[in-house]
Amino acid sequence: MNKKFPLVAVILIVAGSVIGGLLGRMPSMTSASTAVTPELIKSEYAEAFEVVNSNFAGKVDGDKISDAAMQGMLWTLDPHSSFFTREEFRKLGEEQASQFYGIGVSILQHRDGVYVQSVVPGTPAEKAGLRYGDRFVSVEGKDAKDWTSSEVSRNVRGEKGTPVKIRIERATSSSPIDLEIVRGGVPLPSIRNYFMLPDSVGYVGLTGGFQETTADELKQSIAELKKQGMKSLILDLRGNPGGILEQAVQVVSRFVPSGKTVVSVKAARGASSRELKTYDVGYETLPLVVMINGGSASAAEIVAGAVQDYGRGLVIGSDSFGKGLVQRVFRLPFGTGLTLTTARYYTPFGRSLQRDYSSGSIYDYYTHLADSTDPDPSAVAPKPAGSPVNMPDGRVLFGGRGIEPDIRVAAATGNPLKARINEASFFFVRQLVAGRIGGLESFRTEKQSFKSTVAAGEFSVNDRLLEAFKAFTANDNENGLTVENLNSQIEYCRTRIREELATANYSTEAGVQVLLETDPQILKAIESMSQAAKLTETAAVMRS
Repeated sequence: MNKKFPLVAVILIVAGSVIGGLLGRMPSMTSASTAVTPELIKSEYAEAFEVVNSNFAGKVDGDKISDAAMQGMLWTLDPHSSFFTREEFRKLGEEQASQFYGIGVSILQHRDGVYVQSVVPGTPAEKAGLRYGDRFVSVEGKDAKDWTSSEVSRNVRGEKGTPVKIRIERATSSSPIDLEIVRGGVPLPSIRNYFMLPDSVGYVGLTGGFQETTADELKQSIAELKKQGMKSLILDLRGNPGGILEQAVQVVSRFVPSGKTVVSVKAARGASSRELKTYDVGYETLPLVVMINGGSASAAEIVAGAVQDYGRGLVIGSDSFGKGLVQRVFRLPFGTGLTLTTARYYTPFGRSLQRDYSSGSIYDYYTHLADSTDPDPSAVAPKPAGSPVNMPDGRVLFGGRGIEPDIRVAAATGNPLKARINEASFFFVRQLVAGRIGGLESFRTEKQSFKSTVAAGEFSVNDRLLEAFKAFTANDNENGLTVENLNSQIEYCRTRIREELATANYSTEAGVQVLLETDPQILKAIESMSQAAKLTETAAVMRS
């Protein structure tokens, strides 16, 4: 397709729809008396493109020029107004619908390729017999041995009902296995796992964004945990990038009485603002801890901010991302689209969620190191001063710098040695569940059972298993580990081996549970639940 026409057409359409917002920021392109119009933008862009197309000393990729021009224009406005290519816009729609079309595998890149970590039950991958530890060798005849996880993911996705040919390498097979899998729907739940922790504390991992099914998933998970004896709740929003605003309102409605403001949406340029309030969906009085970190953004910050403003629960972790700009999605010709900032979010008592971006550097904005463990303070971007906001109970919280936790706890830190142990644990368990570790053939596993939780004591790693792991690593020249290395991190080795065993036998979710049981932020949340209970009592008195 000749890109020149759609390129100019898209620029013209965008200019026509948002020209008022752009003109306030654009310098005069000719003289002070020349009005900037969509026609002028179209003319000058078309002329520039023609000069490039006719004179550039190499090949001109019209698609890339078009995409970059659109993104460059939007990034002069703010860091969150973005252009989406056809493929990106399709994925955006899939994520909001909580489903995409592919084969249904969780994959992870290791030192020599991309491997299946888990399969999703009921998906084409399960029906085709894919299993933990399968290595991608090729996809549609293309060599995949050096691909990244994103490259594998991109190539196995496609239209519903279409076949994809893959070749995998399996630990139990001496030769590669060829499979043809028909793509189907793959669920993308918001809540990836939920289970019980010690002291009757329930855990809900709302880490998969806010999608169309989020509120229903939360209702179900809380009901199931109550049946298991839950008396208090950890709602984990770490790494949650946000999503559908209405779903965030419904999540807050689960913990804050009806009729209370969840978030104020204030439009730009004098347009009227609106307040979104809680619904009567069944108010939970459980003591509550909300977990956040630098990956918690937008809708996740709205939930954390409302809980914090009302003193409904404790917020624990590290500073959130600070994304309080509201985007509206615009569909453009040829399957592309864009998101454009049209308003700002404020917490119930008026704190702006948006972190400062006036430096103009997109890189600095997205790498502000909110979760940095760097001991050098000069390596971390300074926190914006923010605006103090008085809460009804006398607390002073700050707007303009995201959500700051009530209790700040450093996340678990990694290092090169732990990274090598992670790799060694995967390759060891891959051979273990294939029945190829001498004397431990009883660990052989044919397929995952898809259980999402691990009982206390399950997959415990005894000394015999540890000795086998040490012997395995000694014969693996690529991992660079020594017995001294392993002995210095012996409890970490136990945890990582147990996590891989839980994943190989059950599911990714079960493996994550193993890691969360030793997570310092989660352990602090359990320890702090008595403080959360006092907040719940105070909130009850204020309502009565």
